[in-house]
Amino acid sequence: MAVFSQNRDALRQQYHDVWQKMQSAQILTALEQMIADVITLHPEYHSLLSSPIQSGQEYFVENGQTNPYLHMGLHIAVHEQLSINRPAGIVQAYQQLSAKTGDAHTTEHLMVDCLAEQLWLAQQQQQPPSETAYLRSVQRLSEK
Repeated sequence: MAVFSQNRDALRQQYHDVWQKMQSAQILTALEQMIADVITLHPEYHSLLSSPIQSGQEYFVENGQTNPYLHMGLHIAVHEQLSINRPAGIVQAYQQLSAKTGDAHTTEHLMVDCLAEQLWLAQQQQQPPSETAYLRSVQRLSEK
């Protein structure tokens, strides 16, 4: 599985493959199960995943579009962060924010927004993303 591939179509295909395995009740690897968990939380993408992948499909935020593959990938990134507590303190920040929202999925979406913003800033500044800035932005959400 090429979860860390730089090939956009290969990454997107993984979601379709996991969806197909889910539909046929096949055994999933640990990584596939993580992807399946995120897919399950997003029924709005199930029809997309049931269709053949449309190579080259673009999604434009300026037009109000959400890239479903990027969105699910950011959820997976948050799951990974929480599993290893990186950046250090992210688990505590997640717990505090989750206590405030009362819903794990809502909490993840707020964290995904923070992560996406930090990735966008890093891209604009042509620098690596700042773990410290990301952690602070998640922590600020629970303070509001």
